[in-house]
Amino acid sequence: MCKYIVKRLMYMIATLFVIITLTFISMKAIPGDPIAAKYDKASPEVRARIEAVYGLDKPKTEQYFTYLKNMFKGDLGLSITQPSKTANTIIAESFPASARLGATALFWGLLVGVLCGFIAGLKRNGLSDVIITVVATLGIAIPNFVVASLLQYTFTYKIPVFPPIGWETGGNWLSGNRYVILPVAALAFSTIATYVKYMRESVIDVMDEEYILLARAKGLSKRKIMTKYVLRNSILPIVTITAQQVAMLLTGSVVIESIFSIPGIGKYFVNSVTQRDYTVIMAVTIFYSVLYMVSMFAMDLLYYKIDPRMREEQLI
Repeated sequence: MCKYIVKRLMYMIATLFVIITLTFISMKAIPGDPIAAKYDKASPEVRARIEAVYGLDKPKTEQYFTYLKNMFKGDLGLSITQPSKTANTIIAESFPASARLGATALFWGLLVGVLCGFIAGLKRNGLSDVIITVVATLGIAIPNFVVASLLQYTFTYKIPVFPPIGWETGGNWLSGNRYVILPVAALAFSTIATYVKYMRESVIDVMDEEYILLARAKGLSKRKIMTKYVLRNSILPIVTITAQQVAMLLTGSVVIESIFSIPGIGKYFVNSVTQRDYTVIMAVTIFYSVLYMVSMFAMDLLYYKIDPRMREEQLI
C-alpha cells in the first residue's frame, strides 16, 4: 500500500511539473503585453517599474525558475489587473462559491444518476429504461450552457420563480438557495446523465454474471441479491468516474458562473483570460490541476480499498 501511494505521488509531482511548464510557455507565447493592456497610458518609466515588480524585465528562463521557487513556497504571484490582491487571495475568496456550486451538483448527480441508472439497468428494455436512457442521452448531448440559458429563460422570465443572476455571499452553507437552484440544475444535468449511463451499463453487466444466477438458484431473496450483489458490484465504476466528475464540475462551472454572475473561481478565470492577467491564469490552471489530481488520487485509494482485485495486483 505504501509503495502504491509513493508511486502515485511521484506521478502527481511529475504531472504537475509538466502542466506548470506547458502553461508558462503558453502564457509567454500569447501575443500581446499584459502590462500595456492594463497601463496603456503609462509612461515608459512607469511601465518599466511595473514590469520590475512582476519580474517581467528578467529573461524568460529566470522568470520560469523564479515562478517555480515562489510556487513551492505557496506564492502564486500578484494579480496584474488587481494589484491589491494576490492570486492566492483571489482563489481563496472565489473558491467557496465554486465549491458550493460543484459539491451540490455532484451530490444531486450521484443521488439521482445512480438511482435512475440502477432502475434502468434492472428494467432493461422496459418503458422506464427507455425514458431514462433518452433523457440521459439528451443530458450528455446538450452542453450545460444551453441548459443554463433555457432554465434561466424559463424560470426567470417566462415563469419568474428564481432570480436570473446573483449570489448570496453572507450566511451559512444553506442560505441563499434561491440563487443556487438554477445553476446547480444546469450543472448537474450532464452529471446525472453520465452517472445514469455508467450505472445502467454496470448493472446490466453484473446481472449477467454467473454468481447472480447462482444466488437465485440458492433461493436468496430478490432484495438481498439486489443490495448485496448487484448494487455493491455495479457501484465500482461510479467510484472511478467520480474523480473525473469533480474536475469536470469545477471546470464546467466556468461558463455557468459567467451566465449566472456567480462570484466563483470560474468567473475570475474568464475575466483573467480576457484581461490577459497571466498571473491569475497560471494560478487557476495550477489550482484546477492539483484539485483534479488529488481527486483522482483519493478515488484510487477508495477503489483500492473496496476492490480486492487491485490489492491482489499490487501483491503480484
